[in-house]
Amino acid sequence: MTRPEPQEYAPYYRTYIELVAGDNLLVTLPPQSAKTLAFWRGVTEDEACLRPSAERWSWKQVLNHLNDTERIFSYRALRFARGDRQELPGFEQDDYALVADADRMTWKELIKEYAAIRQASLALFRSLRPEDWTRMGVASGNPTSVRAAAYMVAGHELHHLNILGRDYLL
Repeated sequence: MTRPEPQEYAPYYRTYIELVAGDNLLVTLPPQSAKTLAFWRGVTEDEACLRPSAERWSWKQVLNHLNDTERIFSYRALRFARGDRQELPGFEQDDYALVADADRMTWKELIKEYAAIRQASLALFRSLRPEDWTRMGVASGNPTSVRAAAYMVAGHELHHLNILGRDYLL
């Protein structure tokens, strides 16, 4: 599996994909996940409720957003890998965050959910054949390959970890 080409995803996702090191996500993603889990586990329940400002998400909301988005990107990868030609709709992250009410969940629950989702994503990605990775579909009105959706999983996480490091950590 190699990096996606620019025509395999919407320009919006370029930032995410460029954050991912290496040319083989199956090699890159497991250590990234381990590092991210260690980071999450270093945050206390009280810290997980903090926001840099009233209009910004809490740590819990950020992690819940990562969980939701990884599910969606992995689902897109699955559908396209299986040859599904039906266009998939987009999603509005702020609506998801509002309805999810992640602050009611414990930080440990959210971390366990992250780990489970990541294991499921890895299992899916490892099950794919070489020809599956370049299959295309349409999501949110844009052509998307299986490998682009997989790289979006990793890059989206890195994007939000960078924001947390910049705006949330003192």
